[in-house]
Amino acid sequence: MIKKFKSLKSHQGFVKYAKNTSWLFFERILRMLVGLFVGVWVARYLGPEQYGLFNYVVSFVGLFTIIATFGLDSIIIRELVKNSSRRDELIGTAFWLKFFGAFIVLLILAIAINFTSNDTYTNTLVFIIASATIFQSFNAIDLFFQSKVLSKYVVYVNVIGLFITSVIKIILILNEAPLIAFAWVILVDKVILAIGFIYFYIKKESIYAIKGLKFNKNTAMNLLKQSWPLILSSLLISIYTKIDQVMLKEIVSNEAVGLYAVAVRLSEIWYFIPIIISSSLFPAIINAKKQGEQFYYARLQKLYDLMIWTAIILAVFFTFISNTLVEHLYGLQYKQAGNVLIIYAWAGIFVFFGNAWGKWMINENLQKTVMKMQALSLIANIILNLILIPTYGIMGAAIATLVSYGIGHTVFALFFKNQKIAVVMFWKSFNPKRIINDL
Repeated sequence: MIKKFKSLKSHQGFVKYAKNTSWLFFERILRMLVGLFVGVWVARYLGPEQYGLFNYVVSFVGLFTIIATFGLDSIIIRELVKNSSRRDELIGTAFWLKFFGAFIVLLILAIAINFTSNDTYTNTLVFIIASATIFQSFNAIDLFFQSKVLSKYVVYVNVIGLFITSVIKIILILNEAPLIAFAWVILVDKVILAIGFIYFYIKKESIYAIKGLKFNKNTAMNLLKQSWPLILSSLLISIYTKIDQVMLKEIVSNEAVGLYAVAVRLSEIWYFIPIIISSSLFPAIINAKKQGEQFYYARLQKLYDLMIWTAIILAVFFTFISNTLVEHLYGLQYKQAGNVLIIYAWAGIFVFFGNAWGKWMINENLQKTVMKMQALSLIANIILNLILIPTYGIMGAAIATLVSYGIGHTVFALFFKNQKIAVVMFWKSFNPKRIINDL
């Protein structure tokens, strides 16, 4: 093992990706620590009722804002890795597509709120938070940094934004600000990130790089042709992850959403890990295919092994500490969220594996398969929510999530061509001997 470690230290590719991943971990850990301080303070200040309303609005907006991305992110990164000379047209086209998509989202929301029981105050919160989508267009620059494995610049931007918005939230709490003030903070955060991305892109490339970004109609059409299954798939994922909180509000109460949201927020303590690993290693997975199928799948299997065993260890750990953690951080008013967090911990096994699996399917151009699998899982989740929430409340929503994740990865996948290998690799990863052999 020591020899392997020494050889890795001298491997330029490994060092490059390790540094990139460490930057992402640093940012996420910092965000987690700040979230445990400021986020908990906000939840305690607002209480389950108002905190539930706030999270309902965020979830409701989240059902639609994913449309603004047009499912382009992974495809843009893939194209930038393959041909960096197309940088200006790819980033420029992605920006204008996302910008246009933001206004589509606002229009859809204006129609959608007419089919809810929301009052005027709730709808005001909806449009304040939704307007932040316009500034998310500048995330197109983030894709450039990801393709170059230069996530430190993205981390700089996120840390600056995190610091400023955290200070604002503390000031709001100390001055007993109303709920709507916290909605404005979300918009401010996106504006800060947009300014930061522009600044570091100019610093890394030059002022002319920004001026050189251009929209190309043919490129846009080609990207949309490739990404439309991912648009639908991303929309399905968004609904999948947000619908439980929306349904809890409609079926139970705002307070139920507040309790459930606490468990979801705490699960983010470790749910960021697979996102970071997958995002950082995606360029390496793409390049691995050039070295042959055997090497490609061997590397992929190791990634699956790492994901699943990391998730198992975390699930066992949080099973024992969840209830105590919730009570100490949020107080007795949020006590019921502890058992929900335990269920979410075990759902993490499928979340971890799913992140790596999704990257593989994109690399194999199986976007349509991704979309169909997500549709089946979403339908299962909604049906289970309708059955379980009226009887079991927040626990019913959590169980619905766990079961739908599980059957989506182990049952529905078998309905599609070329997915059997992924299911086999999933079950193979549970063999602890594989981890020991890798060491």
